Amino acid sequence: MKSFAQRSLAVVGALAAAAGAFALAVGATGASASGAAAHAARTVSFNDTGNLHKTSKKGFNLYESGSASGSISGSISLHLDVVSTNKVTAELTVYPKGSSISGKASGSYRTNGGTASFSGTLSITHGSGSYSGAHGSGIGFSGTVQRSNDSVTVHVTGKFSS
Repeated sequence: MKSFAQRSLAVVGALAAAAGAFALAVGATGASASGAAAHAARTVSFNDTGNLHKTSKKGFNLYESGSASGSISGSISLHLDVVSTNKVTAELTVYPKGSSISGKASGSYRTNGGTASFSGTLSITHGSGSYSGAHGSGIGFSGTVQRSNDSVTVHVTGKFSS
């Protein structure tokens, strides 16, 4: 028969082993959970120009696509809505390789002969791929519309977080 001291050591040893196993399990789970959720926030500075052509037009809504060049290059799509004689809203998505960055803009709108121009601010609302979690506001948004063929040149400059 074991002595009280031997039984106590056996129980303490078993508890220590169980505690160690528990700590390892929690540590491993915590590490994998935090590793999967961890995404180092970064600030992305950009200065890009998009040259777009009309894909469709409905009333005062222009739907455009083309290519963006500058800091973040890729294909680009734009929905430009001339809300009034002096106001425009837009939805913009850039598709860098394997990713996307989307935003909404609003600003002023002016016509001058065969050209219209717009300027305002853009808010980044969504990102995917390497720009997952993208967000930001107060980003410069401007451009021109050639009224003869509705082609659009758009400039976007600023910073956002991803």
